[in-house]
Amino acid sequence: MSQGSLRIGIVGAGQVTRTRHIPGFQAIPGVELVAVCNSRRETTVRVAREFGIPKPYGNWEELVHDPEIDAVVIGAWPYLHCPLTLAALDAGKHVLTQARMAMNAREAQRMLDRSREAAGQVAMIVPSPYGLTGESFVRSLIADGYLGTLREMHVDSLNGDLADPDTPMSWRQKTRFSGFNMLTVGIVYETVLRWIAPASRVLAYASKAIGERFDPVSGKTTRVGTPDSVQVLTTQQDGSQGVYRFSGVLWHERSMSVAMYGADGTLIYDLLRDEIRGARRGEALHRLPIPDELRGGWNVEADFVASIRGERPVTHTDFETGVHYMQFTEAVARSSRHQTPVTLPLQEFSNPSL
Repeated sequence: MSQGSLRIGIVGAGQVTRTRHIPGFQAIPGVELVAVCNSRRETTVRVAREFGIPKPYGNWEELVHDPEIDAVVIGAWPYLHCPLTLAALDAGKHVLTQARMAMNAREAQRMLDRSREAAGQVAMIVPSPYGLTGESFVRSLIADGYLGTLREMHVDSLNGDLADPDTPMSWRQKTRFSGFNMLTVGIVYETVLRWIAPASRVLAYASKAIGERFDPVSGKTTRVGTPDSVQVLTTQQDGSQGVYRFSGVLWHERSMSVAMYGADGTLIYDLLRDEIRGARRGEALHRLPIPDELRGGWNVEADFVASIRGERPVTHTDFETGVHYMQFTEAVARSSRHQTPVTLPLQEFSNPSL
């Protein structure tokens, strides 16, 4: 870094990057956004002009190898996360990549292994935004014994975003861009890992209620690549049991919650409203206000810069956690495909095409 400044290049300036990351970085003293590369030249130039970014690049390889760039922010789709991360780390850059971490567990492990070899370089994934507000509060309640021994957890992520057959296909439903990622499986599991032990066994069923959609890119009706309904049964490392329900095809339904049922109490976190309810044995469920001193929030850009400057380590989200949720996502895909339980952690990595 020259004279204490941090110079950042951006690959993939989609909606999240434009609305969150770019304003977030531009608000931090000593941080400069110096380069951008989007999928198309015209959008690259448009973003550069809109945000005053001096270098619009025609391809990401040139941006990654620019010696005047200290860190690379990857906002591209998952199919580019692994090659971009490896190239950036090899070029000596710090890396912040958008979630979903990678296409599959094999890629995620490669990214983790390479980050461990890159001493002094920060490798971070944009975290799940769900539950950040009440994360510390829930953790403190669990640590104080509010739940007791965990018996079960029930996790829902339900909506009607894909309920209409006329809704065009997005990149998220194309396996060549998204890999094993489906619906909100990875992002919700990442959220759950903040409070619950990792899964050791997965049994899943995934289906496509709507098997074909219009693809605006090709201009044709095409087979959908990823499921729009997923159910998962899990056993956690602590012996507790879990039930996950994911769906994008439910009319009149929008919910995302984590319910934890212990021997001594219950905690239910409504992730969309950031409302927490709980009860000890013998009590009725009631709202538990999040104390101001434990209230969290979105600090992604500041956390990335602080980690680079050596002020604090990466917590939200490190590559180890990313590997956990990518292995879970792949286990769900494997179990659904073969209709058999899958043990975690994975002992070998499958062919990405499975």
